[in-house]
Amino acid sequence: MARYTGADCKRCRREKMKLFLKGAKCDSPKCPIEIRPYPPGEHGRNRPKESEFLLQVREKQKARRVYGILERQFHNYYEEATRKRGKTGEVLLQILESRLDNVVYRAGFAKSRDMARQLVGHGHILVNGRKVDIPSYRVSESDIVEVRAKSHEMTPFVVARAESGDRTAPAWLEVIPDKMRILVHALPVRAQIDTQVQEQLIVEFYSK
Repeated sequence: MARYTGADCKRCRREKMKLFLKGAKCDSPKCPIEIRPYPPGEHGRNRPKESEFLLQVREKQKARRVYGILERQFHNYYEEATRKRGKTGEVLLQILESRLDNVVYRAGFAKSRDMARQLVGHGHILVNGRKVDIPSYRVSESDIVEVRAKSHEMTPFVVARAESGDRTAPAWLEVIPDKMRILVHALPVRAQIDTQVQEQLIVEFYSK
C-alpha cells in the first residue's frame, strides 16, 4: 500500500500553518514551524506570485495532508461528493470526517491521525461490535465505535482516558472515556468541522 514516508513537519511548513500531524510536538516550542515559519527548500524564503491556480493547489494539498490521504483516493472522494446532494465541498469534508481513523482521532483516543490510523490498522477498534481494521472505513449515523476490551490497558488508551478532560469532542460525536466508546449521533455539517480549509477552492481546482 502506498503511503507518505517523508518528514511530516516539512508538510506543515509548506502550507505555512500547523496541520497538527505530530501530536504533542505540534503544541511544543520544538515545532519546526515555530522556528522556521517559511516553506522548506532552497527558495523557501522567496515570495512566489500567488496566482489563483496556486491557491487552489495549495488548498487541495492542505486538505490531503491534514487527513493523510494520497491523491488518487482524495480525487475519488471528490468524485463521490459530486454525485451526492448538497454543496460538493461540504459533502467532501463530511466524507473525510466520517473516516474511522478521523473519528478515533476526533474522540481523543489518538494524538494524531497517523496514530489513529495505526490503532485501527492493528485491530484495536470495533464498530458495532465487529473488528474493523480499515482506516478509511466510513462510519454512519447511530454507529458505536469502541476500543476492544483486550486493548483497554494499552498505554495509548490509558493516556487517552487520563487526558479525556483536556480535549473537547465535536458535537456530532459523544465520547464515553470510561468505556472507551464513541457514539456517532449524526454525520457532521460544515459548521461542526473546524478544519481550516477553503473547500470551494478545492472544487474549483478539480472543476477545471
